[in-house]
Amino acid sequence: MPSINKEISNTDKLGIYAKTSFKLFRGSIKGIGIKKKFPIFMGRKVEITHKKNIYCGKNVKFESYSEIHGLATNGLRFGNNVTIGRFTSIRPSSYYGVGQIGYGLEIGDNSSIGPYGYVGCSGKVKIGKNVMIGPRVSLFAENHNFSAKDKSIKEQGVNNKGIIIEDNCWIGSGVIILDGVTVGSGSVIGAGTLVTKDIPKNSIIYDKKNELRKTR
Repeated sequence: MPSINKEISNTDKLGIYAKTSFKLFRGSIKGIGIKKKFPIFMGRKVEITHKKNIYCGKNVKFESYSEIHGLATNGLRFGNNVTIGRFTSIRPSSYYGVGQIGYGLEIGDNSSIGPYGYVGCSGKVKIGKNVMIGPRVSLFAENHNFSAKDKSIKEQGVNNKGIIIEDNCWIGSGVIILDGVTVGSGSVIGAGTLVTKDIPKNSIIYDKKNELRKTR
């Protein structure tokens, strides 16, 4: 675990330790059934399903009100020191088991997803190490088929290419990444950007037109 900033007062430190202890206790109880290494931390009202398909390294944190749906063919795999932010949803499949079962998610060591994130991992979603994902970021590893004019879009099913975010990336607040995209290592995507095509490594993208503004 990282050290607490020395400038924080002892009173505030006690509050942090107390809250962390409650999260550790919840993790030890609600984490039963998850394939995990110790410790695991959980905030209030974390919802976890299909625990046998979930794999956690050390110091994984599921913050309050996050939703972790484990019904996936390859499961959900969280590396060491991963944080899933408040109100974030990870959904590979339908809650009710209808339709095809999704692939799942893999997220590497020291990576995090900010509050109110959404990871639709019916197709493969792979997030590398040391990736910082800001608040309200959405990943959609699925597209609906719609070419047949004589059928409803719902009847035509979906296709999945998957999403890859390589190591050491920073994904800003409100970014949307669509199916089939690979974000190269060392890249930065600015807040509010819609990403529809591959991003070369060490790139900086910062507008909704998805134009490459600068390469580091």
